Amino acid sequence: MLSFRLTISTAQRQDLERKLKSAQQLGDVRLVKWILALFAVSHDQSTEHAARVLDLSAAQVERYVFQFLCYGVRGVGFKKPSGRRPKLTKDQQRELADLIDAGPQRSGFSGACWRSPMIQQLIKERFGIAYNVFYIAQLLKNLGFSFQKAKFVSDHLDEIARRRWRNHIWPQIQQLARERKALLLFGDEASFPQWGTLTYTWARRGQQPVVKTSGKRKGYKVFGLIDYFTGRFFHQGQEGRFTSACYTAFLSRVLEQTTQHLILIQDGAPYHTSAETKRFFAQHADRLTVFQLPGYSPDYNPVEKLWKKLKQQETHLHYFPTFEALTKKVEQALIKFENAPREILALCSLPEELAWAA
Repeated sequence: MLSFRLTISTAQRQDLERKLKSAQQLGDVRLVKWILALFAVSHDQSTEHAARVLDLSAAQVERYVFQFLCYGVRGVGFKKPSGRRPKLTKDQQRELADLIDAGPQRSGFSGACWRSPMIQQLIKERFGIAYNVFYIAQLLKNLGFSFQKAKFVSDHLDEIARRRWRNHIWPQIQQLARERKALLLFGDEASFPQWGTLTYTWARRGQQPVVKTSGKRKGYKVFGLIDYFTGRFFHQGQEGRFTSACYTAFLSRVLEQTTQHLILIQDGAPYHTSAETKRFFAQHADRLTVFQLPGYSPDYNPVEKLWKKLKQQETHLHYFPTFEALTKKVEQALIKFENAPREILALCSLPEELAWAA
């Protein structure tokens, strides 16, 4: 048993407390016990008492204290085992990563996305190395990949139009907005159904979680605009369906609330491009300049991210017994984001290809 007192300086204690908090968040029980053992001994507890409380051996506690005395806070931690050498060389790992990036069809598979058995087969055929299929996930993590849900991309995508928009039109829009000191507004609409929306949640294995639903086929519709430069958020909710009249009424309200010139970027929804809406644009051309996004390009519109985040945080897995309960919840969420411009700006990070073009 150690027969002397362990002294921890204020700076060391602060560093250890930060390390302890991080270890607790990561679930590193061994490191948590190490740090708590140091704190216990520094408060005049014997190594045997600290070991008994923390379910350690006295020898372990003494080893922890000795490590701290020799190396200080930087010596508090466990080294990761080096493990056996990887079967694939560094060059082979880089080649495999490139093949995965290129997609399954480039390697002769029929699927659009990779699955572990396909990669296992690819490694066997390409490098003559056999991996257990259950290790493929760890191998891919080591190479910088993660297991993700795929998304659909329309086969109607016009890549030429998208390239022209991001390389020529988008930089021109930004330049025009800065020259005119205009608000650069991305617009879109969202619908929030009263019957509710589901997402992933935790539950006992084999016991599917349930969420009550009113079953009412009714939704709350919302128009939205966010300013690309300031994160300012304009919105307007309604019970009925989206129409040109409702859209122009919303834009009129935004014009009344602002004094700057407005540059509006919108998609090709029918009520955005109707004759009635075009007449409205012509009547307000002195205050309003409109640009169309290329077709099937929601990834170029940051408002889409706002709707997704709003639903994830506020309406997924909720029960709305009445339409009033739904509208109240959505309006509260809209006001919350209206007063969080920094959070809106964080959503305005457009795809890297647009940032590069600008």
